[in-house]
Amino acid sequence: MDPIDHIKPYKDTTLALMLAAQKRGWSLHYLEMQDLSLRDGVAMGRTRPVKVFDDTQHWFEFTGEAETIKLGELDAILMRKDPPFDLEYVTATYILERAEDQGALVANKPRSLRDCNEKMFTAWFSQCTPPTLFSRDMATLRAFHAEHNDVIYKPVDGMGGAGIFRVGADGMNLGAVLEALTNNGQTTIVAQRYLPAIKDGDKRILMVDGEPVPYCLARVPMAGETRGNLAAGGSGRPQPLTDHDRWIAAQVGPRLKELGLLFVGLDVIGEHLTEINVTSPTCAREIDKAYGTDIGGQLIAAIEARLTKR
Repeated sequence: MDPIDHIKPYKDTTLALMLAAQKRGWSLHYLEMQDLSLRDGVAMGRTRPVKVFDDTQHWFEFTGEAETIKLGELDAILMRKDPPFDLEYVTATYILERAEDQGALVANKPRSLRDCNEKMFTAWFSQCTPPTLFSRDMATLRAFHAEHNDVIYKPVDGMGGAGIFRVGADGMNLGAVLEALTNNGQTTIVAQRYLPAIKDGDKRILMVDGEPVPYCLARVPMAGETRGNLAAGGSGRPQPLTDHDRWIAAQVGPRLKELGLLFVGLDVIGEHLTEINVTSPTCAREIDKAYGTDIGGQLIAAIEARLTKR
């Protein structure tokens, strides 16, 4: 995970998962990216035993010295490192794949983390998405704007609302936006038709082992913004899933389960799927607080069920 001393404990989903595992009797070992290594084909990790607390002032304490162990000897490993999804992240998935081969259950599955880009994976479910284009060609990206008039452009590897631009019907700054995002045609980006339903929020639907949590968090943009991301100033509005939300979840869920993606966040605006977050989905604590759910407990139970089947 990211450094535990830098998280926001009142809203951090990774902490919620750790609390749930600890409540069910699991012992916890803490690792950051630099603690992973691969020696003669064996996945290794420098781990520290940790206890966690649902306390905004004192949410963790290490209970022993760091120890280097074979990662395959752990029952389960949760990969909860935030993007950027760079070469270091990819390298970590290779090490975790070796740990998986050597006995550990890794959630989410390392190979699927590499294969399922959070923006591009939506292309496998185009029946659920708005008109969407992936390209780095300026003419193609301009033609998409000419067709749809109001378009969102964003990086393929962004998170938290960073680098998202809306270009309206007047085409103002279209050239500058495309030049900046594509690095003058060198980098593929995403173009999606603008969805006015964003005013009602960008819904985060959490999926546990292919099944949707019955409630979601609609992230509503602040005044003057088109981004609902909480990191971009959006506000959270918990709400039940709609019938169409459940339809989208049913389209995506079986594939997630097949790929070993046990904990995933779907982003839905209105009736359209816009992203599939597989690396480190959040919003569990806000939903738990609003509805008394135990999303962390659901995930740990799903992991236990898979371990039992082994």
